[in-house]
Amino acid sequence: MKLAFSTNAYLKFPLEQALERIKAIGYEGVELLADVPHLWPAGLLESQKQAARDALDRLGLKISNINAFMMNAIGDPRQSYWYPSWIEPYAPYRRIRVEHTKRALNLAKELNAPNITTEPGGPVPSGMTFEVALSTFVEVLRPVLDLAERLGVLLLIEPEPGLLIETSDQYLMLAERIKSPAMGLNLDIGHMYCVGEDPAEAIRKLAPHIRHVHLEDIAASREHRHLIPGEGAIDFASCFEALREIGYNGWITIELYPYADDPDSAAKRAFEVIAPLVRQFG
Repeated sequence: MKLAFSTNAYLKFPLEQALERIKAIGYEGVELLADVPHLWPAGLLESQKQAARDALDRLGLKISNINAFMMNAIGDPRQSYWYPSWIEPYAPYRRIRVEHTKRALNLAKELNAPNITTEPGGPVPSGMTFEVALSTFVEVLRPVLDLAERLGVLLLIEPEPGLLIETSDQYLMLAERIKSPAMGLNLDIGHMYCVGEDPAEAIRKLAPHIRHVHLEDIAASREHRHLIPGEGAIDFASCFEALREIGYNGWITIELYPYADDPDSAAKRAFEVIAPLVRQFG
């Protein structure tokens, strides 16, 4: 297992500075944000892509994932990054999510990143049933997965509290409907805890689908607020034991976007808690 940190905690820093700070703390990998202010794919210049490549090479950082979940650039007043979703009732608005994801897949190919992550459908609109929402998601997702297959980049679905796909069973339901080698699971340990599951058991249950892991702590209340590991109630040792049991040897990316005011301190404290577990179980 390998440890990375997400640049979505460094929204107040240019990308190169964020990478330098993450490297200085000791991380060997980084999740790049396909959003403002880092690598919003729409209109991204070749010089900006090359600058990212050069910085990664200079620092010896590997890309764990490209985060195409967040869409702060759109500025939807309902919520800063869930919208537009894959299941928007208004198809032209939904298309913005589709095109963003395609651009992120192409960006991943250009930067030699193995995968991108996206939201699990989105918030279910008022009056729309789960079945209609799921069918819409499947229909809209399929052609994007066709592109992912052609590019050789994985498109990872990340179950999230409050969105269409929240639980391990719901992800398995989606996987039954879409048989694509380009689709996988980004398992967020904190999200599994939020929806009432034992994250270690979710890891075992979803083992064949897991291609990348997000990690953060969550309070005992199971409120969906990302906390620095060690400040919540999750038993991370049991999670790493389960990851070792299933033979997972990929990236563990710590995601602490609520700590934008002091990302260095959050990243350091997280590293102190999680790096020993990576050494012990990895």
